[in-house]
Amino acid sequence: MGVEGGMKCVKFLLFFFNFIFWICGLALIVVGILVQLALHKTFMIRDATASGAPIVLIGIGVVIFFIAFFGCCGAWKENYCMVTTFAILISLIIIVEIAAAIAGYIFRNKISNVVQDSLTEMITKYNNSSAEFRDTVDKLQEDLKCCGVNSSTDWKHFKPAGNSVPDSCCKNVTASCGIGTMTDAAKVYQKIMGIVFSCMLMRGIRSGYEVM
Repeated sequence: MGVEGGMKCVKFLLFFFNFIFWICGLALIVVGILVQLALHKTFMIRDATASGAPIVLIGIGVVIFFIAFFGCCGAWKENYCMVTTFAILISLIIIVEIAAAIAGYIFRNKISNVVQDSLTEMITKYNNSSAEFRDTVDKLQEDLKCCGVNSSTDWKHFKPAGNSVPDSCCKNVTASCGIGTMTDAAKVYQKIMGIVFSCMLMRGIRSGYEVM
């Protein structure tokens, strides 16, 4: 026999909050995938393990997704074992999420440094790298409409004269448009690549915290 009275209200409340929790898990998965896609090429160029953060985010989202689904079923079917198991699992998840949030805050500067170092290394290796590598760097600058990590002067060793940048830095990309235009703000993007990537990463991490 199903629950009656106040317990019936509790049942539907539990189902409702589990449904919200299920959506949060789905949101974490989406955020993790978006961050992974946005930073995949940059991280993979330097160190494949650096992309572990969004993968962990996806993993947590998957766990939350299934636990919340488990809770919804337990509440709807009024199964004591399922509800009890859910309560235990959700308590463990909350503890893990708090620990993850603390760890993320403590190591936030290290994550930022990984991005900064990856971008700097990309510029350093640009001239002596494969065409595929250069195409990746060029595409990043074109897509993000930026030039260099901190400014266009990061490309000072791009050419012997020290006053040129890759063509991908130009606002209007044409052949050899970057020659002699390092400090020409009218032709070269002055937006900082490091800030762009840091903002992307912070937004992804913040979104992950908001849905936890």
